This record gives sequence, C-alpha cells and structure tokens, in this order.
Amino acid sequence: MHSLLKLFSSGTANHGLQQFRTVTTKPRTAVVMLNMGGPQNTDQVHDYLHRIMTDRDMIQLPVQSKLGPWIAKRRTPEVQKKYSEIGGGSPILKWTNVQGELMCKQLDKLSPETAPHKHYVAFRYVNPLTEDTFREVERDQPERVVLFSQYPQYSCATSGSSFNAIYTHFKENPLNGLAQARWSVIDRWGTHPLLAKTFADNIRKELDKFPAEKRKDVVLLFSAHSLPLRAVSRGDAYPSEVGATVQNVMQELGWSQPYCLVWQSKVGPLPWLEPFTDDAIKGYVKQGKKNFILVPIAFVNEHIETLHELDIEYCEELAHEVGAEKIGRAAAPNDHPLFIEALTDVVRHHLANGSTVGPKFLLRCPACVNQKCSVSKQWFNQLCN
Repeated sequence: MHSLLKLFSSGTANHGLQQFRTVTTKPRTAVVMLNMGGPQNTDQVHDYLHRIMTDRDMIQLPVQSKLGPWIAKRRTPEVQKKYSEIGGGSPILKWTNVQGELMCKQLDKLSPETAPHKHYVAFRYVNPLTEDTFREVERDQPERVVLFSQYPQYSCATSGSSFNAIYTHFKENPLNGLAQARWSVIDRWGTHPLLAKTFADNIRKELDKFPAEKRKDVVLLFSAHSLPLRAVSRGDAYPSEVGATVQNVMQELGWSQPYCLVWQSKVGPLPWLEPFTDDAIKGYVKQGKKNFILVPIAFVNEHIETLHELDIEYCEELAHEVGAEKIGRAAAPNDHPLFIEALTDVVRHHLANGSTVGPKFLLRCPACVNQKCSVSKQWFNQLCN
C-alpha cells in the first residue's frame, strides 16, 4: 500500500482530461475504458457524490432530484476525510491509464492489422467524463471504436450506467466524425482464465505472509460491492457473475482454502445483498476462525473501497476490535503482468473475431423498470451491426 501511495503522489494522478498515452500517428483502433472513476483530490468529492446520487441508473431514491443532492452534501465531509487518509484522492485514473498504456503496447505487437491502438478513459462521475472523452475520440477519428467495460462482472448499476451515458451523449450529439467507424462492445469478461490466474497469484502472495502452520486455515473472503436486493430480484446478473469469478479463482488455487463470497459498501437503509464483509468477519471469529484474506474480486484497481474500507476499516480497525490474529488483503489486479495479458487477450480476441455486441448485453433484466435500458440497447444494436 505504501508503494502505491508513493506512486500516486508522484504526479501521475491528476491528469484531468489528458490521456496517459500519446500516439504519434492517427489511431486505427480506439479502446474506450469505462469505469465510474474516483475523485483525484478532495475538492472533487462533492461533485462526484452529486453525480452518483442523482444517477437513477446507479441508485434509485424517492424525490431523487432533491434527496440526491442533499445526501451528497451531507456525506461530503465524511468522504473527504476518508480520501485524505489514503493520500488525498483516488488512484483509479492512474491505474486505468497504466493498464491502458500497457494493453495498447501489447495490442500493437499482437494485432498489427488493427494498430495503432489508443486507450481512452471514460468515467461516469469525475473527469475525464464520458462526454469529454468522446469528444477526444471524435477528434482522432479512429476506424474502430471498442467500448470496454472495466467491470469484469456486469451490473445495471455500473456497466449499465456507463453504456447508458454513452447513449445519452450521442442522443444529444450526432456521431459526426465517428459515424463511419465500426463500433463494438465488451460488456463482461469475469470468467477470463487470466483474470482468475491474476487473483490466484495475488492470493498466494498474501498467503505467504502468514505463518506456515496457519496457512491452511486462512479463510478467503471474496469481497464485492453489494447491490440492493430489489435490483437482484429484478434479475441483475452481477451476483451470479461475481460467483462465477470466485469459482474460477478457487479452481486455479486447487480449492486449497476455506472461502466465502461476501459483500461490502452498502449505502442507505434498504436491504442489500448479504452477508456483509464486516459481519462475516465477526461471525467467523465467533466460530473460532482467526486468520483471513480479503480479496477484492470485483475491483480491477485500488481505490477507496480497497485502500480505506478493506485496508483501514477491516484489516486494521475491525481486526483489532474482534481479536482476529491477522486479516490480510490481496492486491487488486492493477498492473500485474497476468492482468495486462488478460486485458490484451480480451480485446485481441474481440477484434479478431469481428465481435459486435453480445446477445446477453441486449437482453434486459426480466423485471426491468428502466425504459432507458430498452432504447439504449436498441441503439447499441443498431450502432454495432
């Protein structure tokens, strides 16, 4: 963690709208990396929260136009304090740019027929915002545009919100210079073998930090961002897709450890997917378990939910509170060589196969109540075919 914060403070974090990689020739293939993003300094926290709390794809609130801004304003000081405790801001932009840079370098070598490749970062709630990024893509006028979700497991609240934001942008702004480009979508990739190998390798590295005689009893807690139960009941694919990733990782580990899938980061009073990560730790300690590794199974970058919620609130404070011997935390994929290979392989095969948009992406949840999803998916189907 200390090396991460040192990297984060070295000047690579605050790019604003500037992308990390400079392609000297006109890019043939644009790879747009979609994520929610995170504030790069505490001054951005309020606007970041305001965008989240007023986005009905992310969260549904009664009288949202009034309640959302009120919640954002009320939570800002608390969230600013948390960011100040992890170095002053989120490193998610830095990590996404590093990943995109390394991925495109490999793609240029492995797929010369679609080179040069250039990555772009499109965040939902903080710079570089989706609409600004696509103005940059339009200026470059690539032949191909690949929309690449950086959430391996699909949820309507995360990937869905990013794709809906792209639809909204182009509904209000014509495609212009991008009208002749070939568009395609990578909406989920949580079962890619190299993703499982990345998590497994990081788990093994964390296991090595435990005394040899304790290792076989270390409980792996695969922790993912929770989801409101009403979203699960509507048919959101996220819980099953996260579970599939967990199974692949455990198979890669040879089923060597006891493990459990748990959920973190609940917001608001409504019921969410359980068991919660902190409750699971408390429950297992009562059962006599004393050693754990938290695995951020749905996150590909370090950010506040790994660096603060997992590292500080659980590995340090909760471990002391409940009397655990040791709670370790496997690193997020970040720039792990296997993870860069995974990103590269996902895009390379997508380009080579002539993929456009998958049938699962076009299928709404069986009890979907968001009409924007209907028109958005129809638009993507027309755009990509």
